Amino acid sequence: MGKRKVGALEKVEADLANLQFKVRRDPPSYRDDFQNQYNQYETLRELFMQNPSTSDDNGIVSLRDLIDFVAHCADCYPSITASFPEDLMKIISLHHAELEMELRDKIVGSLTLLRNKDVIDSSALLNTLFPILVTTQSKSLRQLLFTKILSDLRSSNVKATNHKLNRTIQTVLYNLLTSDRTSPKGIWAVKITRELWKRQIWTDSKAVEIMKEACLAENEKVIVGGVRFFLGGDKEREEAADESSDDDENIDMGKLRHQVGINKKTKKKARELNQAAAKIKKKERKKNAPHPLNFSALHLLHDPQGFAETLFSKHLQNSKSKLVLENKLLVLNLVSRLVGLHRLTVISLYSYFIKFLTPRQASVTSFLACLAQATHSLVPPDVLEPLVQKIANEFVSEAAASEVAAAGLNAIREICARQPLAMNDTLLQDLVMYRKSKDKGVMMAAKGLLSLYREVGADLLKKRDRGKDAAMGLRSGQIKEKRYGEEEVGEIEGIELLEAWKAEERRKKRIENGLDPDASSDEDEDEAEDWKNWDVEEDSSDDSEGWINVESDGEDIVISDSEDEDKPAAKKPKLDSTSTKSKSEEPEAAAKKISKLATTRILTPADLAKLQELRLAAQVSKSLPSAKRRQALAARHADDPLTAEEIEAPALLGVKKTKEEKIAMAKGDRDQTHSSTTAIRKAKKEAEGKSTTNKEKARKKNFLMTLGKAKGKQKRSLVDMRKTLKGHVDRQRKGGKRGNRNLR
Repeated sequence: MGKRKVGALEKVEADLANLQFKVRRDPPSYRDDFQNQYNQYETLRELFMQNPSTSDDNGIVSLRDLIDFVAHCADCYPSITASFPEDLMKIISLHHAELEMELRDKIVGSLTLLRNKDVIDSSALLNTLFPILVTTQSKSLRQLLFTKILSDLRSSNVKATNHKLNRTIQTVLYNLLTSDRTSPKGIWAVKITRELWKRQIWTDSKAVEIMKEACLAENEKVIVGGVRFFLGGDKEREEAADESSDDDENIDMGKLRHQVGINKKTKKKARELNQAAAKIKKKERKKNAPHPLNFSALHLLHDPQGFAETLFSKHLQNSKSKLVLENKLLVLNLVSRLVGLHRLTVISLYSYFIKFLTPRQASVTSFLACLAQATHSLVPPDVLEPLVQKIANEFVSEAAASEVAAAGLNAIREICARQPLAMNDTLLQDLVMYRKSKDKGVMMAAKGLLSLYREVGADLLKKRDRGKDAAMGLRSGQIKEKRYGEEEVGEIEGIELLEAWKAEERRKKRIENGLDPDASSDEDEDEAEDWKNWDVEEDSSDDSEGWINVESDGEDIVISDSEDEDKPAAKKPKLDSTSTKSKSEEPEAAAKKISKLATTRILTPADLAKLQELRLAAQVSKSLPSAKRRQALAARHADDPLTAEEIEAPALLGVKKTKEEKIAMAKGDRDQTHSSTTAIRKAKKEAEGKSTTNKEKARKKNFLMTLGKAKGKQKRSLVDMRKTLKGHVDRQRKGGKRGNRNLR
């Protein structure tokens, strides 16, 4: 009996599939057949609504098949199926808890299908599915609804941003978080917002406000989800963008054309080639298109000061907070990121660190990293001095382990890089003495602190520790003590490089013309000449693309035109340490440091191109491992976070490695099997789909296939034989086939 029922159901399903195919091809002709099936669906639906928890498998299967059939054909008969979407919404909304699983999933899939056919709009679908998502106890249904909601939001924003729908859903998610802060339902608002942010569908401040409310919730899972978004959401978005662009970058047009040329020409191969060409063109259009302004979530916060204070007082200072240490560290990391990035003032935050700055504290390097991250130039030095003193007392001592001392010194260095005034001369002298330590990690950390203060506070060091550059800078007045709250004058980045380059070029031209190089020249003539020569410089810049002139160790940057390469560059006058300047000249020298190039003349396109070139050369020069080209450490972590691994880095230098670890480090990523250069080149060719030469193919030929050529050699004439022997003698004289003329 059971087999007969299964067979009958399968027959009904096949008949519906056949009818569906016919209806889709010719709707008017099969209108009556569709009406009969729809009437049958209405009957089964009314019976089901009377008893939703029924266990009649036959009726449930029939209802499921009819729902699927009507959903696929609903757009063909809109007048007949006008009430069909509302019926499905009513069933799933009222009875999703007791519905049979396959029927429930079929109803959700049918509603999604109706949305894709534009029978219903996104608002109706999402308003039906989202309340079920946050209330149902079924894990499988939650996963299905979450996937369908994300899919619909993504498809609604493909062609253009659907601002109306986005605002509606964002308001629903915001209200879900603020209506009940203790409810775990807010985790779905966090998941949806984070996924849409990752896909670059929601990139505005409204999404950031939703995650801000999640951070201020009272449920631990919701709090952690919101905090992790601010700490890692932007990185996820960048990684997702890189993954989406990998597919286009892996296309090798040369390989495809080669395969189409040597293989059998088919329509499939031609279609693949056309698709690859279209992807390449699309990628090129993306390159030329303007870059979208994807601001960081931390930069889109409306009130970072209030948010940081509320977050700190609610989750860290509050004794009633039930967050575990790991989650407290996440919140502390976010607060310190906000304070350091926006240069906020939260004085109570620094006193909070006092009780955690001890080597016995769990995850102490994370606390040290957060403290350094929360430091900036506007933090009062008297607030940081007790913290630096405690780190020095607790971590840096002869009795402390080398790893502890290295971490403490590195933490002090990171704090002082952001606020140099937090250090006093007595403590600095004691810490600098550790550069003579026998442990490599401690020695490198102490040398890093010494190098820092040679740049930002050389007057705190003893004369023997200042170094040549710092001593000369202090003597000449170029290095001065920076006061609290003092800021540098803002100007165009690298404009002083352009001004120096123009002065040097003007000086060279006057030397060539036999004029006084130090005399002033007419700047209007130079500007007119720059505009005149712009087209020539623009064309010539393409030829030299990819080459950057950087200074070598111990030398100054010298940038010259090709016509001046043969002439020696003019030497710069050395600094006379014995010469003294009057106090009246010092303000004038300070005023000359501020470039007036941008305010006195219009920068030509040639000037802007040269400015970009000089900036790039300066950046490369600063990245070289030379003491004269060190980058300013104060701005190194302006936007990037500081991690516990960076605090622990010097300590790892002093750890002795075993012989096996040294061998593994030396080998690196090399393969275990050795291959010759020829074999590696051959394998690379095969991987790229390139063919071999005829000579390489001849080596693999069957011996019987080469007999004809061998017999042909026996029938050569005397003239051919003489040419062959003469060529052999010539090659021997040259030293082989490639020749070796250098050994003659």
